[in-house]
Amino acid sequence: MGPTGSLSEADGSSGLLSLLVNSALGFATWDAELRCIWSNAALERYDGISRERRLGRRPREALAGNSAELEVVMRQVLATGACAIGHEYRVPTSKGNRALSACFVRLEDTEDRPIGVCLLVLGAGDRRRSNDRLNVVSEAGAYIGTTLNVMRTAQELADFMVPLFADYVTIDLTESVRLGEEPLARLGLSYGRIPTFHRAGRASIHTDIPESLWATGEVVYVPETSPFMQVMSSGRSLLEPSLDASRDTWLDNDPARAEKIREFGMHSLLILPIHARGVLLGVAVCVRTENQKPFDEGDQQLAEELVARAALSLDNARRYTRERLAALTLQRSLLPRQVHGGDAMEVAARYLPADTEYSVGGDWFDVIGLSDGRLALVVGDVVGHGINAAATMGQLRTAIRTLADLDLPPGDLLTRLDRTFLRLIEDEGANEQEIHSTAGPKGATCVYAVYDPVDQTCTLAVAGHPPPAILHTNGNVTFPEITPGTPLGVGMMPYESSQIALPAGSLIALYSDGLVEDRQNDIDVGMERVKHALAQPVDSLDDLCTLVINTLPSKAPADDVTLLLARGFRVD
Repeated sequence: MGPTGSLSEADGSSGLLSLLVNSALGFATWDAELRCIWSNAALERYDGISRERRLGRRPREALAGNSAELEVVMRQVLATGACAIGHEYRVPTSKGNRALSACFVRLEDTEDRPIGVCLLVLGAGDRRRSNDRLNVVSEAGAYIGTTLNVMRTAQELADFMVPLFADYVTIDLTESVRLGEEPLARLGLSYGRIPTFHRAGRASIHTDIPESLWATGEVVYVPETSPFMQVMSSGRSLLEPSLDASRDTWLDNDPARAEKIREFGMHSLLILPIHARGVLLGVAVCVRTENQKPFDEGDQQLAEELVARAALSLDNARRYTRERLAALTLQRSLLPRQVHGGDAMEVAARYLPADTEYSVGGDWFDVIGLSDGRLALVVGDVVGHGINAAATMGQLRTAIRTLADLDLPPGDLLTRLDRTFLRLIEDEGANEQEIHSTAGPKGATCVYAVYDPVDQTCTLAVAGHPPPAILHTNGNVTFPEITPGTPLGVGMMPYESSQIALPAGSLIALYSDGLVEDRQNDIDVGMERVKHALAQPVDSLDDLCTLVINTLPSKAPADDVTLLLARGFRVD
């Protein structure tokens, strides 16, 4: 302290130098007459005023922004001794106004007499992030990316950011991302045209999202000279704290957007590229309307963290979608396009892939003509999902068709198929050791039935598969007792054939477990549901297939669903 009990520049500097000179936060001290006597270099980086210009001057001259208001606060702190924490103000920069947060503490001598004020300045966004960023980002990780659905993940990002961060948010993804294809490393004009974007997510503080020109899933118009293209081409975010439809020339060619900006009072804009693993997936647009605080650099950094976390989930969903589409394409290419029962039976089939959240499984069905007018009916299910399950399904279907030419009893055919599957597993195991993969086949179930129109019987064998359902000519539906067998790939015991009567006009239904099993109910509930549906009077087997499939408790099943119906022709 100086000899008079007042705070001098030398005293202030010696007392604060070691702690404050190299701080990233802005510090300054003021004497009892509110003349600046010391400041560090960080404060200049915040408001652009040099130390030389600041020293010896009062707040109205030594601070940027609303300095008169700050001086009033400092006088109150000096007079009352009450600290002022988190007082926000704005300073002009080349990029617009920057929000700062000021804290004021009264300085006192050893006898508690006021001798000055200490000022601490940090970015308002910095203060907010230091308190909330980790919590916000952590919460976002639990909320965004709950599924492997691209569109749903984009919507989760938009929903999370409104109203927590913005009043209106849109998420637009490239067509390639939406379809699970490989995105571009850099987005821009491609073959003389702008890449196609689809609105994947949107959220607003207003009901029905009236700010949006496009509904979810619709193609979005992207002007070539807009800031959206600038962001997508550069891969860098764009912060426009003050948005003015009358001043921004790029809106001259986009009157629809300009009208929305004026109508809803959109005053601050933040555009962020969505990129992950080196590729751009789309763009996120954040807007403030009723929240009068403009976006600042702190908001930009927080938004970039949220979008970066969501981008990884979007890219995972995109990769999954690509694999699922490939598996679905392979699955459908390996299934019969049409099934024919010849002169023996009327047949109809349905295959419903699992919901996009779960991927494609290894279900298959087949109808094979045999000698003497007999007909083989097959439904099977490979354990697992994805391309490997679909490929294994194709191998098993081919193997069954080959074995069917040998005219073996159903039990003998499944026994040989089991051996074939065991060899397939061994081969896959050898490949796994070479390529360190664990995606090979793990098991399969199957039901193989042979219908003889002459004696009107059906001989069948089951390998770990649900039993068939029989719709009798009197309208009753039963599940006959069939000698059970282990799933394929176990190789424990030979399979046995069972024979049931199937008079002309009777119907047999073969199906996969996806039709009768779900996560909420026991299989008995599903079988009762199928039993009731099969008993309903309908005009055709196609209509009956539709009726049975429509009884599923979810329109987005977690497992593939396969249904094969066959009815012996009546003999007049």
